[in-house]
Amino acid sequence: MTTTSSPQAGPREGAGAVRRRRGAPSRWWRGRADDPAWARPAFLALLAATFAAYLTNLTASGYANSFYSAAVQAGSESWKAFFFGSLDAANAITVDKPPAALWPMALSVRLFGLGSWQILLPEVLMGVGTVAVLYAAVRRRFSAAAGLISGAVLALTPVAALMFRFNNPDALLAFLMTVTVYCVLRALEGARTRWLVWAGVAIGFAFLTKTLQAFLILPPLALLYAVCAPTSVRRRLAQLALATGVLVVSGGWWVAAVELWPKSSRPYIGGSQHNSFLELTFGYNGLGRLSGDETGSVGGGGVRPRGMDLPAGVELPAGMRAGGAGGGGGGWGETGIGRMFNSEIGGQISWLLPAALFLLIAGLVVTWRAGRADTARAAFLAWGGALLTTGVVFSFMAGIFHQYYTVALAPYIAALVGMGVTVLWEERSRIGAALALGVTVAGTALWSYVLLGRTPDHLPWLRWAVLIGGLVAAVGLAVMGRLNRRLALGVAGFGLAASLAGPAAYAVSTLDTGHTGSIVTAGPAGAGGGPGGGGPGGGRMRFGGAPGAGRNGGTGQNGGLPGGGALGRPPTAPTAPTAPGQNGQNGQNGQGGRGGMGGLLDGAKVGADAQALLKRNAEHYTWAAAAIGSQNAASYQLATGQPVMAIGGFNGSDPSPTLAQFQRYVAEGRIHYFIASGGGMTAGGGQGAQAGGSSLSGWVESSFKKVTVGTATFYDLTSPVKAAD
Repeated sequence: MTTTSSPQAGPREGAGAVRRRRGAPSRWWRGRADDPAWARPAFLALLAATFAAYLTNLTASGYANSFYSAAVQAGSESWKAFFFGSLDAANAITVDKPPAALWPMALSVRLFGLGSWQILLPEVLMGVGTVAVLYAAVRRRFSAAAGLISGAVLALTPVAALMFRFNNPDALLAFLMTVTVYCVLRALEGARTRWLVWAGVAIGFAFLTKTLQAFLILPPLALLYAVCAPTSVRRRLAQLALATGVLVVSGGWWVAAVELWPKSSRPYIGGSQHNSFLELTFGYNGLGRLSGDETGSVGGGGVRPRGMDLPAGVELPAGMRAGGAGGGGGGWGETGIGRMFNSEIGGQISWLLPAALFLLIAGLVVTWRAGRADTARAAFLAWGGALLTTGVVFSFMAGIFHQYYTVALAPYIAALVGMGVTVLWEERSRIGAALALGVTVAGTALWSYVLLGRTPDHLPWLRWAVLIGGLVAAVGLAVMGRLNRRLALGVAGFGLAASLAGPAAYAVSTLDTGHTGSIVTAGPAGAGGGPGGGGPGGGRMRFGGAPGAGRNGGTGQNGGLPGGGALGRPPTAPTAPTAPGQNGQNGQNGQGGRGGMGGLLDGAKVGADAQALLKRNAEHYTWAAAAIGSQNAASYQLATGQPVMAIGGFNGSDPSPTLAQFQRYVAEGRIHYFIASGGGMTAGGGQGAQAGGSSLSGWVESSFKKVTVGTATFYDLTSPVKAAD
């Protein structure tokens, strides 16, 4: 199969052709001189539409994931908290990730004040930026049409519509991964050291966003450059060595600062068991995610947290075994090659995944006879390698895995679709290319029909419209070599619309719904069902939850362990999104969930009376209060604006502070209140563990006076219980 030339350079042209056709920029609204007149306006329209869509209903999510919002609030008030990624401005403990993703949001809050849009707007801008970089990467080597298709596919991917409006680190990670591939492709054009160095910088900051996940695309990209860069082997290896050094510096400067900083004067590293970021990187956030052996985790790899006893009648879901490694992914879903297509993940990311894989093969077939340094084939190998390595790791990792992680795949899928479709279009006069386009659209329509069938109550007519329209378009594409150009364009446009209708419907549903809590999914209710997900606002995998708890990302009534029903029970219907400061609606007036892990994954609703109590004389204390688990602490901190110590970090399993340390803080008058979690969760060693011979919560409850505000319970740490009492 050969290819015809195009105004944008055909897939057989090498780096020299790319350099020759690089015209001087024209006016900004026209783009390059060799662009068609419609290209730049269409690109700007795509960016404007993406920005407007992602901005729609943005504040419905409130503080979204209050865990990260609390760290953003802390960083906006304390530069030390900003640098370390502390959960509170008094720097008790950090989030369980490096802080790069928090920095743009914290700067926004410093400039504009604390609020929902101030936190989430930087995420929207990252989404628009990712679309722009992806367009630039694809358009540069192929065509404006290819870039526009890629950008549209990315913007309409449901999980992208979710995460580019949410405050988890994945938005920045997806942006930086896209930038990395773009820089490598630029470096390949002429063996340019500068662009390879910039790729190293991007990966370094991606590491400071989500640690080792940033390195998943390194092997295929490094191998690609080592083989295909148009220069000598010695220079290629020297360039890669330099880029590696830049990567280490750009990602390692912060790690070195944290590890060398005296532990006594910095916050505890959340997620670690020995106050070490390196331990966090290679353990809980690293190899543990692959093996499922995550010390301090809550159910990763099917492991029931040690010491957590289940009451009679409460069962773990299939695949999650108590006290040992789970089979097949355990509480985080079944692992295997089909994971990206199953009922939990499929509706988030897989709409065009089969098409992307098929088009990757087609693109490599078209460019098979090209020279070693051919940039078109290199583009397919770069985006395809990134997709395959990341997808395989996601499919088989046995540890913590959430549906929204798959946003990392969205740019790779989108690029392959845009490139593959346009390359086959240029070859449409050949029967093989025409049939390949037809097969792509038909397969996408059939898979969309299956995915839409998993939410039969959401637009039930759409699955049939997509199926019939896609099959009709596929027949037309298969014979388009006999059609004139205008009619062929019409058939191609119809096929593209049919292919994007399913993910677009799920994306619109995502934009129309507020999402809060630690586990969120895209699409209509039921699109992400199963362990770890449950449609808009939150997920099925709940730990704890008081009766009557909030259901939009909060710890639902039937979603938890003791006090909340069996783990993995289907969620109740979502309610209206909560306002900032009331994430999760976990009880009234601030009472944490009453389960063994109440409030662990989602925040608490903090009533006016509870806020007034914590604000009273708060300026006289380092921490206005302390609460077990980061989500509980975050809710009170966001509601009051006062530092609240998160005992035990996110899972309540980090040994920070120890019982002795906490007792010292209390003796020094640094903490005013202890917020009762209501469930026997202890700090300084994890769920059910003992610290210093007695649980921290047990010591507080037996030593200090109880203060009840509505249904919430606090302990005044400045009022000890008298012996006579």
